[in-house]
Formats: sequence, structure tokens, C-alpha cells
Amino acid sequence: MAIGTRISAALAQIAPVFLDRAATVERVAGRVWEAAESGCRLVCFGEALIPGYPVWTSRTDGARFDARDQKELHARYLREAVQVEAGHLEPIQEAARRGNVAVVVGIIERPADRGGHSLFCSRVYLEPDGSVGSIHRKLMPTYEERLSWSAGDGAGLVVHDLAPFQVGSLNCWENWMPLARTALYAAGEDLHVALWPGCEHNTRDITRFIARESRSYVLSVCGLLRAEDLPDDVPHRQRILGGGEDPLLNGGSAVAAPDGSWIQEPIAAVERLLVVELDHERVLEERQNFDPVGHYSRPDVLRLSVDRRRQTAADGE
Repeated sequence: MAIGTRISAALAQIAPVFLDRAATVERVAGRVWEAAESGCRLVCFGEALIPGYPVWTSRTDGARFDARDQKELHARYLREAVQVEAGHLEPIQEAARRGNVAVVVGIIERPADRGGHSLFCSRVYLEPDGSVGSIHRKLMPTYEERLSWSAGDGAGLVVHDLAPFQVGSLNCWENWMPLARTALYAAGEDLHVALWPGCEHNTRDITRFIARESRSYVLSVCGLLRAEDLPDDVPHRQRILGGGEDPLLNGGSAVAAPDGSWIQEPIAAVERLLVVELDHERVLEERQNFDPVGHYSRPDVLRLSVDRRRQTAADGE
């Protein structure tokens, strides 16, 4: 084995303090530091973790138009959402800088460049020095998510150098979008982070599939949500918890090797910092017989066009 081919990475399967941005940011920052102390160079968190996944849309008949309860919940979501440019992630950035560890974390973003009052399901990549490497806004919210989230753009379809790996990531069901995956493969991705809100059934099949397709490591990282994670002041809390099942989101974090074999099968229903060792030599071995954008591609016949411009509502200064 060549020297310098291995890194340790962590998957933080944790719950938010639901609809409480500041408290959840502090929780994430603590896990970043824990991963750094474990010798990790990368730590990953689930989709929409800060300040939480909008579970109420499917539990309170969220599609009712102009409904007062939905307006109250949405207003709370907006108020607790993240504006990166306002410094809301600074405790996490400081933990990344102190620990010299890269961070992938799912947020609900309320970006100023789209007026500041619409929400995007975004993935933030923080470099080991704490700076923001990129923000990817989910291309297409799934089903009832469209009641809360706006459609994103291609500006974040990029990879990041974390030698010897090139790290890319997608949110939840956009991991099923073959062209989105291909955009990352073409950029050199060999370590894929798939962010999920926390549903074990989502990760069991696709984690291994993406690994085999891309001949890359795949980290599927999930969140949790239990009744205890919803503060008493969350609007319509009892209705959201109606039905009695607990947890509401049950995790499912998993890791697959570049040949599609399990390094860690899905873990459900528990908070855990899962640390795995990744050897880049395994990527090189598996690319011998298949490379989807290299020697097993035909760009003269099939080619992808990617618009990586950030979408805004008005051009010019």
C-alpha cells in the first residue's frame, strides 16, 4: 500500500433540536470536534439537520391552501433557517478550523441572494480551515417537501479536494438522479456523500448501487428525529407527533466500498458517531474494469451539459 492513501471519516447520525437553529448548530459543532479528536479528516451530517426536516407537511395535512397552522409552522421554519452569509454557521466553522477537519452538513438555507424569505434544502461543504467551500441547493425537492422548499440550481455540483480523495455530495432523492451523479463523476468524484433525513429503507439499496456505478466510496449519512427532540414550544407539536410512532426519522447511515460491498450496513434508531477508514487504493483497483466517465465512456456519443451558475431573481448589481 502506498503511503498517504488512507483517511478516517465520520458519519454523525444525530438529531436536531427541532426548529432551533442555534441549539442545533452547537450540537453539530460538538460532533465536529469529537470527530477531529478521533483523528478524522472528514465528518458528515444528514439532510436538513439545521434546523430540521419538515415532518409536519405529511402529518398535518400540509397541502391545505392558506391554512393558518401551516403559515405558523412555515414562519417558525423561516425564522430558524440558516443564512450562511449572516454567520449562523460560525461555531461549526470554528470547530472545523480548530480540528482541521472538513465538514459536510445539511441545512435549511434562507439565502439573501434569493430575497431572504424562501427556503432551500442545501448542503454546505466546509474546508478544513473552516471556510465555506460550496453550498449546493437541492435540485428538486421530493413530493411534499415542495410545500416548504424551493428548487435549487447547479452551482453546488462540484467536488472538493481532500487528498487523496475528491469529495462530492447530493441530497436525498437527488442521489437517484443519474445526470446529477454523472456531473460529480465527471468532476473527478471518488468519495460520495449522500445526505438523508433519516429513513433506513432509503439507504439500503442505493448506497451500494452508487458505489458500484461510480467505483467510489459512498457514505450515506442520516439524521434522527424523536419526540424528545421537539421542544415544547414547537407550533402544533402534538399534531406533529400524532400517530404515536417514535422515532419519526430512524437513521440508516451506511458505508459502501468501491466494489459495492458493505463496510457498514445501515444503522437505525441510535445516535452514533461512526468512524471508518477509507483507502484510496480500493478506488484505483475498482476503476481497472469500469470508469463511468473515463475509459468506459463515449463522449463522442453521450455527453452531459451542466449549468453551474447560481440562479438569482434579477441580474446586475
